[in-house]
Amino acid sequence: MSINRLCGLAVRHSLRDREKFVSVRVRTLFDLVVVVVVVVVVVVVLVYCSSSSSSSCCSRTVVVVVVVVVVVVIVVVVVIEVIVVVVVVVVVVVVVVVVVVVVVVVVVVVVVIIVVGVVVVVIVVVVVAVVVEVVVVVAAAAAVVVVVLVVVVFVVVVVVIVVEVVVVVPVVLVVIVVVVVLVVVRVVGVVVVTVVVVVVVVVVVVVVVVVAVAAAVVVVVVVVFVVVVVVEVVVVVVEIVVVVVPVVLVVIVVGGVVIVVVVALVVVRVVGVGVVVVAAAVVVVVVVVVVIAVVVVVVVVVVVVVVVVVVVVVVVVVVVVVEVVVVPVVVVIVVGVVVVVVVVVVVVVVVVVVVVVVVVVVVVVVVVIVLVVGLLVVRAVGVVVVVIVVV
Repeated sequence: MSINRLCGLAVRHSLRDREKFVSVRVRTLFDLVVVVVVVVVVVVVLVYCSSSSSSSCCSRTVVVVVVVVVVVVIVVVVVIEVIVVVVVVVVVVVVVVVVVVVVVVVVVVVVVIIVVGVVVVVIVVVVVAVVVEVVVVVAAAAAVVVVVLVVVVFVVVVVVIVVEVVVVVPVVLVVIVVVVVLVVVRVVGVVVVTVVVVVVVVVVVVVVVVVAVAAAVVVVVVVVFVVVVVVEVVVVVVEIVVVVVPVVLVVIVVGGVVIVVVVALVVVRVVGVGVVVVAAAVVVVVVVVVVIAVVVVVVVVVVVVVVVVVVVVVVVVVVVVVEVVVVPVVVVIVVGVVVVVVVVVVVVVVVVVVVVVVVVVVVVVVVVIVLVVGLLVVRAVGVVVVVIVVV
Protein backbone atom coordinates (compact mmCIF):
# COMPACT_ATOMS: atom_id res chain seq x y z
CA MET A 1 0.00 0.00 0.00
CA SER A 2 1.49 3.32 -1.10
CA ILE A 3 1.70 6.49 0.94
CA ASN A 4 -0.69 8.39 -1.34
CA ARG A 5 -3.30 5.65 -1.10
CA LEU A 6 -2.91 5.51 2.65
CA CYS A 7 -3.35 9.28 2.90
CA GLY A 8 -6.37 9.16 0.56
CA LEU A 9 -8.05 6.42 2.60
CA ALA A 10 -7.41 8.33 5.81
CA VAL A 11 -8.78 11.57 4.39
CA ARG A 12 -11.90 9.91 2.93
CA HIS A 13 -12.53 7.95 6.12
CA SER A 14 -12.09 11.08 8.22
CA LEU A 15 -14.45 13.17 6.04
CA ARG A 16 -17.13 10.48 5.87
CA ASP A 17 -17.26 9.37 9.51
CA ARG A 18 -15.86 12.35 11.37
CA GLU A 19 -19.08 13.20 13.22
CA LYS A 20 -19.81 9.57 14.08
CA PHE A 21 -16.23 8.97 15.16
CA VAL A 22 -16.12 12.03 17.39
CA SER A 23 -19.56 11.47 18.95
CA VAL A 24 -19.28 7.73 19.52
CA ARG A 25 -15.62 6.99 20.26
CA VAL A 26 -14.19 10.15 21.74
CA ARG A 27 -16.09 9.98 25.00
CA THR A 28 -13.48 11.04 27.48
CA LEU A 29 -10.43 13.22 27.61
CA PHE A 30 -8.17 10.17 27.66
CA ASP A 31 -9.65 8.78 24.44
CA LEU A 32 -9.16 12.18 22.80
CA VAL A 33 -5.55 12.22 23.95
CA VAL A 34 -5.00 8.75 22.46
CA VAL A 35 -6.47 9.79 19.11
CA VAL A 36 -4.49 13.03 18.99
CA VAL A 37 -1.22 11.26 19.80
CA VAL A 38 -1.85 8.60 17.18
CA VAL A 39 -2.72 11.20 14.53
CA VAL A 40 0.35 13.27 15.36
CA VAL A 41 2.60 10.21 15.15
CA VAL A 42 1.03 9.16 11.84
CA VAL A 43 1.50 12.65 10.38
CA VAL A 44 5.12 12.80 11.54
CA VAL A 45 5.87 9.38 10.09
CA LEU A 46 4.11 10.29 6.83
CA VAL A 47 6.10 13.50 6.53
CA TYR A 48 9.27 11.60 7.23
CA CYS A 49 8.42 8.88 4.74
CA SER A 50 7.43 11.39 2.05
CA SER A 51 11.04 12.47 1.89
CA SER A 52 12.31 8.88 1.75
CA SER A 53 12.76 6.83 -1.38
CA SER A 54 11.65 3.38 -0.13
CA SER A 55 7.85 3.17 0.15
CA SER A 56 7.76 -0.39 1.53
CA CYS A 57 10.17 0.52 4.29
CA CYS A 58 8.09 3.55 5.12
CA SER A 59 4.93 1.44 5.26
CA ARG A 60 6.49 -0.99 7.71
CA THR A 61 7.88 1.90 9.72
CA VAL A 62 4.42 3.48 9.87
CA VAL A 63 2.81 0.26 11.06
CA VAL A 64 5.46 -0.47 13.70
CA VAL A 65 5.56 3.07 15.06
CA VAL A 66 1.77 3.35 15.17
CA VAL A 67 1.38 0.01 16.94
CA VAL A 68 4.09 0.82 19.50
CA VAL A 69 2.69 4.28 20.18
CA VAL A 70 -0.86 2.95 20.46
CA VAL A 71 0.18 0.22 22.87
CA VAL A 72 2.21 2.63 25.02
CA VAL A 73 -0.54 5.25 25.06
CA ILE A 74 -3.23 2.66 25.85
CA VAL A 75 -1.16 1.27 28.71
CA VAL A 76 -0.52 4.74 30.09
CA VAL A 77 -4.18 5.72 29.72
CA VAL A 78 -5.41 2.51 31.36
CA VAL A 79 -2.97 2.93 34.24
CA ILE A 80 -4.05 6.55 34.73
CA GLU A 81 -7.73 5.61 34.56
CA VAL A 82 -7.22 2.76 37.01
CA ILE A 83 -5.44 5.14 39.41
CA VAL A 84 -8.22 7.73 39.04
CA VAL A 85 -10.93 5.11 39.52
CA VAL A 86 -9.20 3.66 42.56
CA VAL A 87 -8.90 7.17 44.03
CA VAL A 88 -12.60 7.82 43.29
CA VAL A 89 -13.58 4.49 44.85
CA VAL A 90 -11.48 5.20 47.92
CA VAL A 91 -13.03 8.67 48.25
CA VAL A 92 -16.53 7.24 47.83
CA VAL A 93 -15.82 4.52 50.40
CA VAL A 94 -14.51 7.13 52.84
CA VAL A 95 -17.61 9.27 52.25
CA VAL A 96 -19.86 6.22 52.75
CA VAL A 97 -18.05 5.29 55.97
CA VAL A 98 -18.35 8.88 57.23
CA VAL A 99 -22.06 8.96 56.34
CA VAL A 100 -22.63 5.61 58.04
CA VAL A 101 -20.74 6.75 61.14
CA VAL A 102 -22.81 9.95 61.22
CA VAL A 103 -26.01 7.90 60.82
CA VAL A 104 -24.96 5.53 63.61
CA VAL A 105 -24.07 8.46 65.87
CA VAL A 106 -27.41 10.14 65.11
CA VAL A 107 -29.27 6.90 65.79
CA VAL A 108 -27.39 6.36 69.05
CA VAL A 109 -28.06 9.96 70.12
CA VAL A 110 -31.75 9.57 69.24
CA VAL A 111 -31.91 6.27 71.18
CA VAL A 112 -30.24 7.88 74.19
CA ILE A 113 -32.60 10.88 74.00
CA ILE A 114 -35.64 8.59 73.71
CA VAL A 115 -34.46 6.39 76.59
CA VAL A 116 -33.64 9.39 78.78
CA GLY A 117 -37.06 10.84 77.95
CA VAL A 118 -38.73 7.54 78.82
CA VAL A 119 -36.78 7.33 82.09
CA VAL A 120 -37.71 10.94 82.94
CA VAL A 121 -41.37 10.22 82.10
CA VAL A 122 -41.23 7.07 84.24
CA ILE A 123 -39.70 8.96 87.16
CA VAL A 124 -42.28 11.76 86.81
CA VAL A 125 -45.11 9.22 86.56
CA VAL A 126 -43.79 7.33 89.59
CA VAL A 127 -43.44 10.55 91.59
CA VAL A 128 -46.92 11.69 90.55
CA ALA A 129 -48.29 8.24 91.38
CA VAL A 130 -46.58 8.35 94.76
CA VAL A 131 -47.95 11.84 95.46
CA VAL A 132 -51.42 10.79 94.31
CA GLU A 133 -51.22 7.63 96.35
CA VAL A 134 -50.06 9.58 99.41
CA VAL A 135 -52.88 12.10 98.93
CA VAL A 136 -55.40 9.32 98.38
CA VAL A 137 -54.12 7.36 101.37
CA VAL A 138 -54.14 10.47 103.58
CA ALA A 139 -57.63 11.37 102.39
CA ALA A 140 -58.77 7.79 102.91
CA ALA A 141 -57.18 7.73 106.34
CA ALA A 142 -58.84 11.04 107.20
CA ALA A 143 -62.18 9.75 105.93
CA VAL A 144 -61.77 6.54 107.91
CA VAL A 145 -60.84 8.51 111.02
CA VAL A 146 -63.89 10.73 110.54
CA VAL A 147 -66.12 7.72 109.97
CA VAL A 148 -64.61 5.98 112.99
CA LEU A 149 -65.07 9.10 115.13
CA VAL A 150 -68.67 9.41 113.98
CA VAL A 151 -69.27 5.75 114.67
CA VAL A 152 -67.58 6.02 118.09
CA VAL A 153 -69.61 9.10 118.98
CA PHE A 154 -72.74 7.38 117.78
CA VAL A 155 -71.87 4.25 119.76
CA VAL A 156 -71.06 6.31 122.86
CA VAL A 157 -74.33 8.16 122.55
CA VAL A 158 -76.18 4.92 122.02
CA VAL A 159 -74.38 3.31 124.95
CA VAL A 160 -75.16 6.29 127.16
CA ILE A 161 -78.76 6.18 126.07
CA VAL A 162 -78.85 2.43 126.52
CA VAL A 163 -77.23 2.70 129.94
CA GLU A 164 -79.68 5.38 130.91
CA VAL A 165 -82.54 3.37 129.51
CA VAL A 166 -81.27 0.09 130.96
CA VAL A 167 -80.20 1.34 134.38
CA VAL A 168 -82.09 4.49 135.32
CA VAL A 169 -85.31 4.06 133.50
CA PRO A 170 -85.73 0.43 134.50
CA VAL A 171 -85.38 1.29 138.15
CA VAL A 172 -88.06 3.94 137.86
CA LEU A 173 -90.08 1.70 135.65
CA VAL A 174 -89.69 -1.19 138.03
CA VAL A 175 -90.96 0.94 140.87
CA ILE A 176 -93.81 2.22 138.73
CA VAL A 177 -94.49 -1.23 137.36
CA VAL A 178 -94.47 -2.76 140.79
CA VAL A 179 -96.87 -0.17 142.07
CA VAL A 180 -99.01 -0.39 138.94
CA VAL A 181 -98.90 -4.17 138.99
CA LEU A 182 -99.93 -4.22 142.56
CA VAL A 183 -102.74 -1.80 141.81
CA VAL A 184 -103.72 -3.56 138.58
CA VAL A 185 -103.55 -6.93 140.15
CA ARG A 186 -105.76 -5.62 142.84
CA VAL A 187 -108.16 -4.00 140.40
CA VAL A 188 -107.97 -5.79 137.04
CA GLY A 189 -106.36 -9.13 137.50
CA VAL A 190 -103.57 -11.32 136.20
CA VAL A 191 -104.54 -11.24 132.46
CA VAL A 192 -103.86 -7.57 131.94
CA VAL A 193 -100.48 -7.88 133.68
CA THR A 194 -99.47 -10.66 131.30
CA VAL A 195 -100.39 -8.54 128.26
CA VAL A 196 -98.32 -5.64 129.49
CA VAL A 197 -95.30 -7.88 130.02
CA VAL A 198 -95.60 -9.21 126.45
CA VAL A 199 -95.71 -5.67 125.07
CA VAL A 200 -92.57 -4.71 126.97
CA VAL A 201 -90.70 -7.77 125.61
CA VAL A 202 -91.71 -6.90 122.04
CA VAL A 203 -90.43 -3.34 122.45
CA VAL A 204 -87.09 -4.58 123.75
CA VAL A 205 -86.72 -6.98 120.78
CA VAL A 206 -87.48 -4.17 118.32
CA VAL A 207 -84.82 -1.95 119.88
CA VAL A 208 -82.21 -4.73 119.63
CA VAL A 209 -83.07 -5.33 115.95
CA VAL A 210 -82.73 -1.62 115.15
CA VAL A 211 -79.29 -1.47 116.79
CA ALA A 212 -78.14 -4.55 114.80
CA VAL A 213 -79.36 -3.02 111.52
CA ALA A 214 -77.48 0.22 112.27
CA ALA A 215 -74.24 -1.75 112.91
CA ALA A 216 -74.69 -3.67 109.63
CA VAL A 217 -75.17 -0.39 107.75
CA VAL A 218 -71.91 0.96 109.22
CA VAL A 219 -70.04 -2.20 108.16
CA VAL A 220 -71.46 -1.96 104.61
CA VAL A 221 -70.39 1.70 104.33
CA VAL A 222 -66.81 0.85 105.37
CA VAL A 223 -66.61 -2.03 102.85
CA VAL A 224 -67.93 0.20 100.05
CA PHE A 225 -65.32 2.85 100.90
CA VAL A 226 -62.49 0.28 100.70
CA VAL A 227 -63.78 -0.99 97.33
CA VAL A 228 -63.92 2.58 95.98
CA VAL A 229 -60.28 3.17 97.02
CA VAL A 230 -59.16 -0.05 95.27
CA VAL A 231 -61.07 0.91 92.10
CA GLU A 232 -59.42 4.36 92.08
CA VAL A 233 -55.95 2.74 92.29
CA VAL A 234 -56.76 0.41 89.38
CA VAL A 235 -58.05 3.37 87.31
CA VAL A 236 -54.82 5.32 87.95
CA VAL A 237 -52.69 2.35 86.80
CA VAL A 238 -54.80 1.86 83.65
CA GLU A 239 -54.60 5.58 82.80
CA ILE A 240 -50.79 5.50 83.12
CA VAL A 241 -50.51 2.50 80.80
CA VAL A 242 -53.02 3.86 78.26
CA VAL A 243 -51.46 7.37 78.12
CA VAL A 244 -47.71 6.65 78.35
CA VAL A 245 -47.49 3.75 75.86
CA PRO A 246 -49.19 5.57 72.88
CA VAL A 247 -47.07 8.71 73.48
CA VAL A 248 -43.84 6.69 73.45
CA LEU A 249 -44.88 4.83 70.27
CA VAL A 250 -45.76 8.12 68.49
CA VAL A 251 -42.36 9.59 69.47
CA ILE A 252 -40.58 6.48 68.12
CA VAL A 253 -42.45 6.52 64.77
CA VAL A 254 -41.98 10.28 64.20
CA GLY A 255 -38.27 10.07 65.16
CA GLY A 256 -37.72 7.13 62.78
CA VAL A 257 -39.39 8.97 59.86
CA VAL A 258 -37.31 12.10 60.49
CA ILE A 259 -34.08 10.07 60.65
CA VAL A 260 -34.89 8.29 57.35
CA VAL A 261 -35.69 11.58 55.55
CA VAL A 262 -32.53 13.33 56.82
CA VAL A 263 -30.28 10.40 55.92
CA ALA A 264 -31.82 10.21 52.41
CA LEU A 265 -31.23 13.96 51.82
CA VAL A 266 -27.62 13.71 53.08
CA VAL A 267 -26.91 10.72 50.83
CA VAL A 268 -28.37 12.44 47.75
CA ARG A 269 -26.41 15.63 48.51
CA VAL A 270 -23.07 13.81 49.04
CA VAL A 271 -23.16 11.17 46.30
CA GLY A 272 -24.91 13.05 43.47
CA VAL A 273 -25.74 11.48 40.12
CA GLY A 274 -22.29 11.32 38.49
CA VAL A 275 -21.29 7.67 38.46
CA VAL A 276 -24.33 5.41 38.19
CA VAL A 277 -22.75 2.24 39.59
CA VAL A 278 -21.13 3.93 42.58
CA ALA A 279 -24.29 5.95 43.34
CA ALA A 280 -26.43 2.81 43.25
CA ALA A 281 -24.00 1.00 45.54
CA VAL A 282 -23.96 3.91 47.99
CA VAL A 283 -27.78 4.11 48.00
CA VAL A 284 -28.02 0.36 48.67
CA VAL A 285 -25.52 0.62 51.54
CA VAL A 286 -27.29 3.60 53.14
CA VAL A 287 -30.76 2.04 52.76
CA VAL A 288 -29.57 -1.25 54.29
CA VAL A 289 -27.88 0.57 57.18
CA VAL A 290 -30.87 2.84 57.83
CA VAL A 291 -33.34 -0.07 57.70
CA ILE A 292 -31.20 -2.13 60.08
CA ALA A 293 -30.73 0.84 62.40
CA VAL A 294 -34.46 1.70 62.40
CA VAL A 295 -35.48 -1.93 63.01
CA VAL A 296 -32.95 -2.28 65.82
CA VAL A 297 -34.03 1.04 67.34
CA VAL A 298 -37.72 0.07 67.16
CA VAL A 299 -37.00 -3.32 68.74
CA VAL A 300 -34.85 -1.73 71.44
CA VAL A 301 -37.42 0.96 72.23
CA VAL A 302 -40.29 -1.56 72.28
CA VAL A 303 -38.31 -3.82 74.63
CA VAL A 304 -37.36 -0.87 76.83
CA VAL A 305 -40.97 0.39 76.88
CA VAL A 306 -42.31 -3.07 77.75
CA VAL A 307 -39.71 -3.47 80.50
CA VAL A 308 -40.44 0.03 81.80
CA VAL A 309 -44.21 -0.55 81.73
CA VAL A 310 -43.82 -3.84 83.62
CA VAL A 311 -41.49 -2.19 86.10
CA VAL A 312 -43.91 0.76 86.49
CA VAL A 313 -46.81 -1.60 87.20
CA VAL A 314 -44.72 -3.50 89.76
CA VAL A 315 -43.52 -0.22 91.29
CA VAL A 316 -47.08 1.13 91.54
CA VAL A 317 -48.27 -2.06 93.24
CA VAL A 318 -45.30 -1.99 95.62
CA VAL A 319 -45.90 1.71 96.32
CA VAL A 320 -49.54 1.03 97.10
CA VAL A 321 -48.51 -1.78 99.43
CA VAL A 322 -45.51 -0.27 101.23
CA GLU A 323 -46.23 3.44 100.67
CA VAL A 324 -43.45 6.01 100.74
CA VAL A 325 -40.65 4.08 102.49
CA VAL A 326 -39.62 1.79 99.61
CA VAL A 327 -40.33 4.23 96.73
CA PRO A 328 -36.86 5.94 96.59
CA VAL A 329 -35.07 2.58 96.60
CA VAL A 330 -37.36 1.21 93.88
CA VAL A 331 -36.86 4.30 91.69
CA VAL A 332 -33.06 4.03 91.99
CA ILE A 333 -33.17 0.32 91.11
CA VAL A 334 -35.44 0.95 88.10
CA VAL A 335 -33.21 3.73 86.77
CA GLY A 336 -30.12 1.56 87.22
CA VAL A 337 -31.69 -1.39 85.42
CA VAL A 338 -32.92 0.83 82.57
CA VAL A 339 -29.48 2.46 82.19
CA VAL A 340 -27.71 -0.93 82.14
CA VAL A 341 -30.19 -2.31 79.58
CA VAL A 342 -29.82 0.78 77.39
CA VAL A 343 -25.99 0.65 77.50
CA VAL A 344 -25.93 -3.05 76.59
CA VAL A 345 -28.44 -2.59 73.76
CA VAL A 346 -26.57 0.45 72.36
CA VAL A 347 -23.26 -1.46 72.38
CA VAL A 348 -24.87 -4.42 70.59
CA VAL A 349 -26.49 -2.11 68.02
CA VAL A 350 -23.20 -0.31 67.31
CA VAL A 351 -21.31 -3.61 66.88
CA VAL A 352 -23.99 -5.04 64.55
CA VAL A 353 -24.17 -1.86 62.46
CA VAL A 354 -20.36 -1.64 62.15
CA VAL A 355 -20.09 -5.29 61.06
CA VAL A 356 -22.90 -4.91 58.51
CA VAL A 357 -21.41 -1.67 57.15
CA VAL A 358 -17.95 -3.22 56.78
CA VAL A 359 -19.31 -6.27 54.95
CA VAL A 360 -21.52 -4.22 52.63
CA VAL A 361 -18.75 -1.70 51.89
CA VAL A 362 -16.27 -4.48 51.05
CA VAL A 363 -18.78 -6.14 48.72
CA VAL A 364 -19.64 -2.84 47.04
CA VAL A 365 -15.95 -1.92 46.58
CA VAL A 366 -15.19 -5.30 45.00
CA VAL A 367 -18.20 -5.01 42.66
CA VAL A 368 -17.30 -1.44 41.70
CA ILE A 369 -13.65 -2.35 41.01
CA VAL A 370 -14.70 -5.31 38.86
CA LEU A 371 -17.16 -3.17 36.89
CA VAL A 372 -14.65 -0.35 36.43
CA VAL A 373 -11.90 -2.72 35.28
CA GLY A 374 -14.34 -4.31 32.84
CA LEU A 375 -15.36 -0.89 31.49
CA LEU A 376 -11.69 0.11 31.14
CA VAL A 377 -10.88 -3.10 29.27
CA VAL A 378 -13.86 -2.55 26.95
CA ARG A 379 -12.80 1.07 26.44
CA ALA A 380 -9.17 0.05 25.74
CA VAL A 381 -10.33 -2.56 23.25
CA GLY A 382 -12.51 0.09 21.62
CA VAL A 383 -9.55 2.48 21.34
CA VAL A 384 -7.39 -0.23 19.78
CA VAL A 385 -10.11 -0.98 17.25
CA VAL A 386 -10.44 2.72 16.41
CA VAL A 387 -6.68 3.09 15.96
CA ILE A 388 -6.53 0.00 13.77
CA VAL A 389 -9.39 1.33 11.65
CA VAL A 390 -7.68 4.71 11.36
CA VAL A 391 -4.41 3.06 10.32
